[in-house]
Amino acid sequence: MKLILGSKSPRRKELLSTLGFDFEIRTKETDESFPISLKSYEVALFVANKKAQDLISDLNEGEIIICADTIVVVDETILGKPKDISEATQMLEKLSGREHLVITGVVIASREKKIQFQSTTIVTFLPLSPDEIQHYIEKYKPFDKAGSYGIQEWIGAVAIQRIEGSYNNVVGLPTLEVYQALKKFQ
Repeated sequence: MKLILGSKSPRRKELLSTLGFDFEIRTKETDESFPISLKSYEVALFVANKKAQDLISDLNEGEIIICADTIVVVDETILGKPKDISEATQMLEKLSGREHLVITGVVIASREKKIQFQSTTIVTFLPLSPDEIQHYIEKYKPFDKAGSYGIQEWIGAVAIQRIEGSYNNVVGLPTLEVYQALKKFQ
């Protein structure tokens, strides 16, 4: 089977590479909107399915696609990717000194078969000062990251007090679950 990663994310590419698979990247622009009637915990898997659906019809015989979507949820509010400095600041202020969920929905599919699942990690931030928030945003520009942060960056080293669940899930791909699902897929 030939493995395809349906993501432009450099973090997902790196995480999938650590599993030892050869793969190529194929993506299409996908509308990541979702019905407001969905519960927050349903959104990541819904969007991952949309991404996969856009690519499945282009798969050749013997190809498998992996698509994922990661969201950050605090107080039942989904924090997506920030549009600007102001929104990034607001998100990090909301996460400061609090616990939140990082949920990644994953779809692994061929033309004939599909496995889908999600992984949830609980992350607890220490309180962040306004100066720390501004430093992080200015230096790391987290505009391509759900919740305005990357756990693998400075903020993860100085402000994340605890995680319960998969670290790699917070980075963007729950590698343990992906590996196990791929073993079942064959």
